[in-house]
Amino acid sequence: METLLISTLTVTLGEIGDKTQLLALILAAKYRKPWPICLGILIATLFNHALAGAFGSLVSQWLSPQTLRWIVAISFLAIALWTLKPDKADEDEATHGSTHGVLIATVASFFLAEMGDKTQIATAVLAAQYHPLWQVVSGTTLGMLLADVPVVWLGARFAHRLPLRAARIGAALLFAALGVWILVGA
Repeated sequence: METLLISTLTVTLGEIGDKTQLLALILAAKYRKPWPICLGILIATLFNHALAGAFGSLVSQWLSPQTLRWIVAISFLAIALWTLKPDKADEDEATHGSTHGVLIATVASFFLAEMGDKTQIATAVLAAQYHPLWQVVSGTTLGMLLADVPVVWLGARFAHRLPLRAARIGAALLFAALGVWILVGA
């Protein structure tokens, strides 16, 4: 259960102010259909994070535990720095595939937006460190939903009131603490 909780918390915090969270806001404002948008986020995230988790799990088999520990710790420290940089969503991502319906537009947009994103990298890092893989993928997917679904439902109405800078700093501090915790031998 620890794996599921760590994965959920890591991605929930990492997603705050992220481009995919901004993409969720754009999709909600554009289509005003929260159910297919939320389902699209779920489908895209499950697929994307399953691929990232499988990669992380595979890499962990090739590396010694000490090397893996250093890579994971350094990755968390890098994600901490990356979290401080605000993301900007590209409106083209929101409209990509929109002629095929809201669900398809959301799945395609979210899957592409997550490629190389910090939450995808965090998923690979978590899968390299924690087991079983299904708990990592379930946790990171749940974390994505916890961060993005409220944005979809609340929409643009409250977006300007969220203290995203403070949230990014808090998330960065948590990632840095996780990196240090792994380095000192948790």
